[in-house]
Amino acid sequence: MYFSLKKNFSIILLFFLYLSIIFGFVIGEDLNGGAAHDYNYAYKPIIERFSNNFHETFLKYDQYGQRHSPILIIFLAFLFRIFEYDFIVRLIHLHLSLFLILFFFHSLKIRFKFLNNNIGAIIASIIFISPTFRSLAIWPDSRLFGLLFFVLSLLYFLKFKESKKKNFYYCLLNILFLSLSSYISPNFSVFSIYFFYHYFQKFDYKRIFIIIFVNLCLAFPAFYYLFILKIFFLSSGKTPGFDGAGTAFDFNFANKIILISTIIFFHLINFILEKSIFNKLKFFLNQKKYLLLLILFQTILIYNFNYTPDFTGGGIFFHMSYFFFKNNYLLYFFLFFSLLFIFSFILKSFNNFLLFVILIISNIQLSVYHKYYEPLILIIFLLLFETKVDFKKYFNSKKNIFYLYSVAIIFFILSISKRSLIS
Repeated sequence: MYFSLKKNFSIILLFFLYLSIIFGFVIGEDLNGGAAHDYNYAYKPIIERFSNNFHETFLKYDQYGQRHSPILIIFLAFLFRIFEYDFIVRLIHLHLSLFLILFFFHSLKIRFKFLNNNIGAIIASIIFISPTFRSLAIWPDSRLFGLLFFVLSLLYFLKFKESKKKNFYYCLLNILFLSLSSYISPNFSVFSIYFFYHYFQKFDYKRIFIIIFVNLCLAFPAFYYLFILKIFFLSSGKTPGFDGAGTAFDFNFANKIILISTIIFFHLINFILEKSIFNKLKFFLNQKKYLLLLILFQTILIYNFNYTPDFTGGGIFFHMSYFFFKNNYLLYFFLFFSLLFIFSFILKSFNNFLLFVILIISNIQLSVYHKYYEPLILIIFLLLFETKVDFKKYFNSKKNIFYLYSVAIIFFILSISKRSLIS
């Protein structure tokens, strides 16, 4: 039987990337730098406690210094009681994590109906290269399973948008899976604002009342656990570089906007040369009022910026700036282009503005970690952002697919380099 390399390239790529993550599992790969430590010293002891005494551990969860949701830990404890070996539990977790790629693939097919299975699979497979995905699939962490259910909620939101009669069933499934995502990783709960905004425009008051009621019902167990039983685990962890007794909630939005904007810019930098985006950037640079607004906004942000390496995290440009110059100057240089890039998307689109605000407020803690936004940024950009990019033309270009993978591979290599320097 004749085997066409070109026709079956996506299958070969998927198989190769799957083998790479299995190899990473065997050698204990941890490109995030703290996933293995967090699992072994923060998750695993509590998994064992849940396995031995569920009721007592559940009611005293806030005393264990863990600010992550107990849902994934309970699930892992359930697996541990069945299989007993940590190796098997982690291997099951890794393979369940692969559903993220499957859900992303189906979401892409809904958003871009012109995509064939081959190109769709190649684009979705880029998640395999994500250091965050690889690290958190190999060393279980609630963020990844939260992202998995979040993408599943996006899948039904896209189905809702594409259905001619705006099927209310898809709306309810979107709410259900977003709720599951939020229970596992509370940061995703703020996306309910985005979805409600869209539903409010499409439904009458009767349906809106049902949506609010369903959300309250789904949120009730969390409110009861946190505020009635007073197991407020969200502030029980420690923040690096912070002298307080627990997790520092930070409302210095200058820190968040600077760091998150530069993280967004890095992961979407390959789209700058796309014609519609490039023309927008030129337009903003040629408009004095927009340019002055951008410079003023950047000046205010820089004046209020007080993030330090002691807090850990910060993103790639923050670390590059300190690595090469021991200051923030390189970060501020990239900030200008990051804000220019983001301004071009949000100033004339409330949808994009709302998404950007949600990305900022989803991080209430002091530390801004790259793993919170990668591969989330690319997923949201492709599935939710409103752009004038001709994606049919874009995805049919091998050059553009190459650029997408290039950014992912560069970040992968930089993550390896960072780990080597730390070691």
